[in-house]
Amino acid sequence: MTCGLERWSRDRDYFVAAAEKLDAKVYVQSADANEQKQISQIENLISRGVDVLVIVPFNATVLTNAVAEAKRAGIKVVSYDRLILNADIDAYISFDNEKVGEMQAGGVLKAAPKGNYFLLGGAPTDNNAKILREGQMKVLQPAIDKGDIKIVGQQWVKEWNPTEALSIVENALTRNNNKIDGIVASNDATAGGAIQALAAQKLAGKVPISGQDADLAAVKRVIDGTQTMTVYKPLKLIASESRQTVGATGAQREACLYRAVRQWQQESRHHPADPDTVDQGQHRPAGERRVLHQGADGRPVSYR
Repeated sequence: MTCGLERWSRDRDYFVAAAEKLDAKVYVQSADANEQKQISQIENLISRGVDVLVIVPFNATVLTNAVAEAKRAGIKVVSYDRLILNADIDAYISFDNEKVGEMQAGGVLKAAPKGNYFLLGGAPTDNNAKILREGQMKVLQPAIDKGDIKIVGQQWVKEWNPTEALSIVENALTRNNNKIDGIVASNDATAGGAIQALAAQKLAGKVPISGQDADLAAVKRVIDGTQTMTVYKPLKLIASESRQTVGATGAQREACLYRAVRQWQQESRHHPADPDTVDQGQHRPAGERRVLHQGADGRPVSYR
């Protein structure tokens, strides 16, 4: 994993805590966004005789041989949050990333129902980035077809790097004479870089922009009004359930995964937006919550 990002640090801590409750020993290694380093780390852990590998793949397409080596050694392999492609993994546990993409696009579309849009994708090596885009386009395509919005540019961001996102959005603003009315950013890190570019043109807070992960910095930007929304995901749930999945086999593993998905679906509908929302420096009464998206039961499912 890439523990330098706030989100992955939280995943790590939740997973280790869940494992330790079951008297399991966990070795955590970060590949620092380097696919060769990750392969070497996996090979090293295989040689050390670990029982299970829980992998957040940096590049979803290059771990086929490493996973095959692990399976030959009798080691279970769980793909965590990001799917390892073309490999015989034992389990894959994640959120509904297409739904997250729908929420992101829906948030920006609600704030800017017409105009020029820029799509700021995630890492091209991350399968989740492509699933997010599918969800985003599911919401945006009808507005495109009606002529309400126009996609004036789209680009993937290597390694989900905010500095690269900053550069991409700077160039996009230049190409479009600052006439961008909405940015669908696929996570909070890339949104942060994009907002820096907007701020340089005095557009921060004027151009709706999405995010994902509910990082502390992003929540502060939502409060400040420079980021339109972020999608909260219960990381403690997925980390804890992945640990239970590790120890399961067959039908037990399927039950763990099913329970995790169902519980996330329930929590994503019932998780309160934030009990004391701050908007433009003013506290709102605890009972007055500003919500961008609502589930079928009317409860909030993302920050606003």
